[in-house]
Amino acid sequence: MNIQAPAPAATKFDGVKLAIMQKRFDGVTRKMANTLLRTARSGVINTARDFSCALVTADCELLTAADSYPIHVIGGADLMARAMLDIHPDVKRGDAFLHNSPYHGNSHAADHTILVPVFDDNDVHRFTVVAKAHQADCGNSLPTTYMGNARDVYEEGALIFPAVKVQSDYVDNRDIINMCLMRIRVPEQWRGDYLAMVGAARIGEREIVRMGRELGWDALTEHAAQWFDVTERQMVEVISTIHSGSARGTCTHDPLPGTPAGGIPANADVTIDAANGRIIVDLTDNIDCLPVGVNLSHACARTAALVGVLNSLPRPVTPNAGSLRRIEVRLRENCVVGIPRHPHSTSVATTNLGDRVSNAVQLAMAAIDPSVGMAEGGAALPPSAGVISGHDPRNGHAFVNEVILAAGGGPGTPVQDGWLSLFCMGNAGMPFYDSIEIDEMLHPMMIETRTILIDSEGAGTFRGAPGIKTAFRPIDCDFELGFCSDGTVNPSLGTCGGGNALPASQYLESDAGEVVHLTTSEHVHVRVDQRVVSLSNGGGGFGVPGERDPARVAVDVAEGWVSVGRARDIYRVALTAEGKVDAAGTAALRAG
Repeated sequence: MNIQAPAPAATKFDGVKLAIMQKRFDGVTRKMANTLLRTARSGVINTARDFSCALVTADCELLTAADSYPIHVIGGADLMARAMLDIHPDVKRGDAFLHNSPYHGNSHAADHTILVPVFDDNDVHRFTVVAKAHQADCGNSLPTTYMGNARDVYEEGALIFPAVKVQSDYVDNRDIINMCLMRIRVPEQWRGDYLAMVGAARIGEREIVRMGRELGWDALTEHAAQWFDVTERQMVEVISTIHSGSARGTCTHDPLPGTPAGGIPANADVTIDAANGRIIVDLTDNIDCLPVGVNLSHACARTAALVGVLNSLPRPVTPNAGSLRRIEVRLRENCVVGIPRHPHSTSVATTNLGDRVSNAVQLAMAAIDPSVGMAEGGAALPPSAGVISGHDPRNGHAFVNEVILAAGGGPGTPVQDGWLSLFCMGNAGMPFYDSIEIDEMLHPMMIETRTILIDSEGAGTFRGAPGIKTAFRPIDCDFELGFCSDGTVNPSLGTCGGGNALPASQYLESDAGEVVHLTTSEHVHVRVDQRVVSLSNGGGGFGVPGERDPARVAVDVAEGWVSVGRARDIYRVALTAEGKVDAAGTAALRAG
């Protein structure tokens, strides 16, 4: 394929000024994020940090999303800003919009987003600030924000707000607020989170106005254009170092009711054109939308492909409208990893199948050039990252919250081992794992176990991260648990000779020893005499295990991640009784 897309012409610019000004824009999103972290009420926001902030130009181009989840904003902030302007072409100072519609550019219904247009002193729209946060409850028909088995958006049940005006002249639209208070199970908690999001967005607005008045609004606009050209040029330079070629990667989500028996395949056809500095990810050859909740929204399908590319590059490039000009993502309507048609459910769009798309892109890029790409990362949302709900016997209050105790492990890469606490590909390791003590303080639960699963990693020259075993239970009450796991049927794949990870599994175990095995996606009642046992999925390995540095294998054994037998049989490393590398024995094993 001959793609004619020359790099932007080299222009002179003040590099110091450009860097300083961009740091100031990045600082705006960090101030917004700090506000959300410190003022939100939900544990999923103020403990797990499941939120993102971004700045978009008036032309709906992503300027910065510093310290944000890629899946939230890299390929969706511009779509949300465009939807706001399409639906409300006459935006004004003091407006704010509540947006969570996956059919209008948002990720999924649980991610409430506040959009605030920013105006200069002449009432010209200059930027849009974006504050997005995953809600503890969004009004679903069941007390969970991840409904993997929902046959459509009606069974899902969430309130959908397609860029609805929630403030005019800085004053709330009480009708919208009251709708949320009546529908959401923890209304006071949601109200606090809403105020935190609005506060973060207004701080972003204030800081940009301050910059505009100090530096000049035209200077800010000129900066954005120059910054886009610089990062586009950087992307061209990085792509030029990769081999050209085409390959298909396929990763498969575990089956759900109403899906193919072997699972839901995600095919990614990747073409790298190093000479012209472009990468194409074609997702059009996939099955149509399914009657389940893991269909990808437009934003998540696009972002998942971008994440796979950005993960795979030999060095990092700042993701913004400029660098992303060099990555083309091809989607089609009514596709399970494309652009969904209403009323197909996208309840779980930010994680499960989206991760499979990112992984497929990574595997394809490794097939084209083994010096880039990654293996497959561990699957997301096991019960140890599920949503618990009920009534707390200590105070009688209702509670709903996603607890993040453990999730998928990172994949091996051409240069390093997998990241233990990755969580999932689209969140880039940014969620904070919950403190055991804080979870037990905030909820009627006890976490009995959180430990590494020995020999669960995908073996490789650079191994994947291991899985994690977690056991927790309700205290003095029953509670409900909702989750949409993956990796039990289709574990994380290795690449370039690397091994697959151990499959995930999950079950309920009573004090009397009764075991109830759980499937991929369930909403279950957990009795006071039961514990939830969750064995999460590790990451796949990259490269031949027998070529792994023996000293690294010895460390893995010493830390309890790899057994002595696996070190010998899979990594071909002999160890002494003291756990040191037996050089002669290792040489003999590897020669054999």
